[in-house]
Amino acid sequence: MRVLVADPIAEEGVNLLRDSGVDVDVRTGLKSQELQACISDYDALIVRSETKVTEKVLAAGKRLQIVGRAGAGVDNIDVDCATRQGVLVANAPTANSIAAAEHTLALMLSLARHVPRAHAALKAGKWGRSEFVGTELRGKTLGIFGLGKVGSEVARRAKAFEMRIIAHDPFVSTDHADHLGAEMVESDHLLRQADFITIHVPLTGSTKKLIGAKELAKVKPTVRIINAARGGVIDEQALFDAVENDRVAGAAIDVFSEEPAQDSVLLKSDRIIVTPHLGASTAEAQTNVAVEVAEQVLDVLGGRPATHAVNAPMVLPEALAALTPFVQVGHLVGKVATQLAEGQLKSISIGFAGDIAQYDTLFLKAAVIGGLLAPISEERVNVVNVNMIVAQRGMKVVEKKEEASETYRNVLTVELTTSAGTTIVSGTSVIGRSHIIRVNEYWLDIAPGDGYMLLIENQDTPGMVGAVGTLAGEADVNISFMEVGRLAPRGVAMMALGIDEPMPGKSMSAILAMPGILSAKQVTV
Repeated sequence: MRVLVADPIAEEGVNLLRDSGVDVDVRTGLKSQELQACISDYDALIVRSETKVTEKVLAAGKRLQIVGRAGAGVDNIDVDCATRQGVLVANAPTANSIAAAEHTLALMLSLARHVPRAHAALKAGKWGRSEFVGTELRGKTLGIFGLGKVGSEVARRAKAFEMRIIAHDPFVSTDHADHLGAEMVESDHLLRQADFITIHVPLTGSTKKLIGAKELAKVKPTVRIINAARGGVIDEQALFDAVENDRVAGAAIDVFSEEPAQDSVLLKSDRIIVTPHLGASTAEAQTNVAVEVAEQVLDVLGGRPATHAVNAPMVLPEALAALTPFVQVGHLVGKVATQLAEGQLKSISIGFAGDIAQYDTLFLKAAVIGGLLAPISEERVNVVNVNMIVAQRGMKVVEKKEEASETYRNVLTVELTTSAGTTIVSGTSVIGRSHIIRVNEYWLDIAPGDGYMLLIENQDTPGMVGAVGTLAGEADVNISFMEVGRLAPRGVAMMALGIDEPMPGKSMSAILAMPGILSAKQVTV
């Protein structure tokens, strides 16, 4: 597996990838055409805010499985295009929340006490205390747009300054706000009542220019506005005009609609504090986001779900722990079933029995469909695009959930119905290793690992195993394991042999010609 790190991230993240056996190239500052030219060689791409992951970049990334954003915002990534192409987008939304919240408070205090202007004046030799009279935070009303991770941390810290907190966030419960000591209000009420306004929302179609001329006409003339979230959520020209015309007392801005922001209109006002996107720029946050995104890249490349997938359903920690071992099981049973089945596919049934049936099993469905298609298609199938692929191919997929069997705590079963009949393969996970426990009506216990398997249906008579072993030896094919499942003594049985090399066609023909052999299939595992 190869990973391209296109923006600077902490060495801890790069080292984690390399220590896990991944080939990592750190190539920062690539222009868009340069990125398009090389991205086809990589399975994963890690960026921060500088690199733009456009539709053209994604189209060129034929091997890409995941784009990891070392930070919270993903507005520099074409998430819709990534979703269409089955590329998972994951971010690190929690790792830098403390750093962003603390920077917000730093900007708020600097704004309230005129720290940058006073510093510059004194450095220039001017002792002008009277012109830098500030305002206290205590007793003031802080209005917070967005009460997510960062907004919540800001609220907790603002309470320590004895501020009154009001917030607007349609997707946060009043119970959560009450826990933070915040009052949920409508947007219009927040604009009219707040002495300080801070914004902590992502940049989306609905939040672009969330604060514009219309909104700024409603605020107190003494209000101070802080944005350490995303550039573009404030109309920069409207904010500049409001400050210069005394409709707003001041502003502190860390993010801009275009970055680097050397030409932003906001830099032209002495009453607007500006910093160059420093919200996450602490040593601790940089390490945290790099490690968090690296861990998710390793998870996805290893066939496991990401913790913070932007374009996939969120998986709770307890569900992740239960489902992760069965991602590989799902892929294995799907891959084996599709190689055993003959005829035109009619329908697919996926059965979940046991604890795994209690959770949203979309991740396991994606693993099964990916396994089914692996021998016949180069399509990447994951939780992002599995339903789209199922629809495009006209697959009829039924999911069944039931209680655990008496023998196994968890079982994942694939049943393929074709024009030639039905094929059933079941699997489970034992101490983190995938086992096949059923093939059609035969119960077995196979932990195949990598390589090949021979599945032979035969009459259960003495000498069968030895005869097949002799043919394998003559073909110089090494047998790694052997398992037999039978319906009744001296009835019909299934012989499963693990082999290190594929059995030559001539040897397969010899096996099929042996007396008592009913069928023989070779599958790649």
